[in-house]
Amino acid sequence: MEGMFKGTTICAVRRNGKTVVCGDGQVTMGQSVIFKSNAVKVRRIYNDQVVVGFAGTVADAFSLCERFEEMLNKFSGNLMKSAVELASLWRLDKALRQLEAMMIVADKEKMLILSGTGEVIEPQDDVCAIGSGGNYALAAAKALMQNTKLSAKDVATKALKIASEICIFTNSNLVVEEV
Repeated sequence: MEGMFKGTTICAVRRNGKTVVCGDGQVTMGQSVIFKSNAVKVRRIYNDQVVVGFAGTVADAFSLCERFEEMLNKFSGNLMKSAVELASLWRLDKALRQLEAMMIVADKEKMLILSGTGEVIEPQDDVCAIGSGGNYALAAAKALMQNTKLSAKDVATKALKIASEICIFTNSNLVVEEV
């Protein structure tokens, strides 16, 4: 476990018809080494119509992302159907069950968390976060949503900045995508 590369914190926010997925750039090796500070863990897939952000073991996250994109192609971009089918596959496939990764996936209508145990979770309150600093980012984003009129982009980026000030596995080199 000590040599495993981990990606860290992703936060997604939906407000006023916009959905933003924001991720930091830190990749940590084990518990004590920052291996890379400018990794891209948020990306557009399926003809730029879907945004994914991933946390967990880097190679596993890439594997999961590729499988999800295959499902999107198979189900003509239907986010929920693709997520449910991937979750089913995840539970049945012995290799997939070993993956240590989570993803937030979003399109214009939906935002979902795909958990490391093959679950599909539709977040409450139009805010979600995953990864090492996920709980810090989630708390910050919820507070900003309840107490400000900030845009989805501003809420997500400020929440990640706050998480980076608290969580040693999160940095402030952010990648932001909006749908």
